[in-house]
Amino acid sequence: MSRTTTAGHRRSLLTLLAATCALLSACAAVGPEYRPPQLPAELSQRLQKDFDAFDARVYQEQELPSDWWRLYADPQLDALVSEAIAHNTDLRVAAANIETSEAVLRATQAQAGVQTQIYTPQGAPTIAYGQSSNKGVEPAGQAYGQYDIAFGISYEIDVAGRIRRTLEMNTANLQATAAAFDLARTTVVARVVRAYGDICSLGERLAVARRSVELQQQSLALLARGAAAGLYSPLDLSRSRALLAQLRAAVPSLEGQRKSALYALAVLLGRRPEDFPPPLQACTATPQLPRPIPVGDGMALLRRRPDVRAAERELAAATAKIGVETAALYPSVSFGAGLGTTARMGTDILGDAAVHYSLGPVISWTLPNRQLAHARIDAAGAQERAALARFDAQVLKALQEAESALATYARHLDSYRELEAACEESRRSLDIIRRREIGGAASTLDRLDAERTLAAAESALAAAKAQLADDRVQIFLALGGGW
Repeated sequence: MSRTTTAGHRRSLLTLLAATCALLSACAAVGPEYRPPQLPAELSQRLQKDFDAFDARVYQEQELPSDWWRLYADPQLDALVSEAIAHNTDLRVAAANIETSEAVLRATQAQAGVQTQIYTPQGAPTIAYGQSSNKGVEPAGQAYGQYDIAFGISYEIDVAGRIRRTLEMNTANLQATAAAFDLARTTVVARVVRAYGDICSLGERLAVARRSVELQQQSLALLARGAAAGLYSPLDLSRSRALLAQLRAAVPSLEGQRKSALYALAVLLGRRPEDFPPPLQACTATPQLPRPIPVGDGMALLRRRPDVRAAERELAAATAKIGVETAALYPSVSFGAGLGTTARMGTDILGDAAVHYSLGPVISWTLPNRQLAHARIDAAGAQERAALARFDAQVLKALQEAESALATYARHLDSYRELEAACEESRRSLDIIRRREIGGAASTLDRLDAERTLAAAESALAAAKAQLADDRVQIFLALGGGW
């Protein structure tokens, strides 16, 4: 070891270290290279066309916008969605999961860089204090202190690609976590829109129920006066009261459902259940879309669906893990350099210290339990095949949910139109019977039956409108809901 080292020597050592690291880092990584799964050609061509359940009367070929809830053109709904995105607790959890994945990735990236350390031949910086003497020959010398300290850098040569595969795995895991956040955000927005729709549709159904109760109360009052004059029998009066009781019975149930929807929406906004926005209690009109729903095609669906993206990234992570486990069969090679000094305390550090340096590779290879290592490789391979199966299943599930949602909405819309016609005919029938009743051509029983029919038709129509609102949310959720 030389007692002194020039600055030129140190620069040469560092240059040699960097060149050697760059050369050895070019080694190929073990394990399979990831390639995104390819859809069968027939399915790929089919997905570039309209959905099987596509109905031009109901849907548009344009791609679904990311902020799909703005299609309702409802400022109150826009404000609710913005508040939920900012404060929803599920989204806070998902955001924290992303931060965790980012930290894991940063830790892996740090392992791939140059490592620095302060050390001594004994493994830690030392400062000693003592004295020297030759017993029986000369007296003990003067006590002195001594320090031995060095600074070193090292770089692991990724011979087998362990670090590279670990980076690939953790990067894919981070991207899968980000896709999971998108899924959580999509789900939260859909739940907010659904809760808002429930509140308003229940408000509309309550208005219908209360109007039916009011009309029946008026009818009962007229019937009671007629019964007092001997025009109607006690049986007619009893039937009218029974119908009024039935109509009144529907109100408390609807009020309870509406209150539950208000509580659910408040929690989605990150508030206490009782802290729901008061203006929502005045909503009595089910949200409607002013134009057909844009749905795009199947390929756009797969690009939008965050659960499909998450499954693909999980497959990439599982593929990289095979390489991580395979790298355990290979040695760990590091290249490093160190520069240190040893001197007595109280002396000239620069002039009297002994300088020592080192440069060269360090090969560390713990002989693996090959049986165990191969078992872990086989397990990683099985996990990769399972991830591929989950991806395939997620693709099929996405397509099935989209087709089902589109078909269900179109059929429910047909039913709604029939109920609209039935409701209109019930109103006409009641008007005719009331005119006939005045002339004595229709009985009170006929009118009560017509009123009961109209009340049932209006209630069914309001329920069908609520179902359509829920179907639209299900469509947006099945289509990926943006992001």
